[in-house]
Amino acid sequence: MTQAHLNALGHEGRAQPQDHQAVRLWLRLLSATMEIEADIRKQLRSEFGVTLPRFDYLAQLHRHPEGLRMNALSKRLMVTGGNVTGLTTELEKEGWVQRQPDAQDRRATTIALTPLGKTNFETMALAHEAWITELFSGLNTADKTQLHSLLGKARTQFSKLKNESL
Repeated sequence: MTQAHLNALGHEGRAQPQDHQAVRLWLRLLSATMEIEADIRKQLRSEFGVTLPRFDYLAQLHRHPEGLRMNALSKRLMVTGGNVTGLTTELEKEGWVQRQPDAQDRRATTIALTPLGKTNFETMALAHEAWITELFSGLNTADKTQLHSLLGKARTQFSKLKNESL
């Protein structure tokens, strides 16, 4: 195999035939995930001038029309509060989100999409769905169903092992 071919395989190119099947599977999953993510990042940037973290932030708010507290948003995105604050400030200046006092705790702030933010996100979400659909278009319905099921079984096993180690 040429170096160019190995580079095209990404992490999977590091796998050796003698490696354990689980290692080869992990490298294939990692490579596929990174390839999909890179494509989505590129598409978001070129079509909308938006980063993937910004898209994910907006997606969380779209799923919660009532808004989310800053700390809940930070946990859902698995980033620091500082990252959420920075994105919130940028998006607030652009008119996509608004800060409001939390209904349960006036000391806390809730972030929600504005009508402009909702409209803009929904446009991006439709394009995002089309990109994902295109990426998986080489698989028929049965293949996608089987892959989804197998990955679900794997995640169940991961969770079981994780909980046993606690």
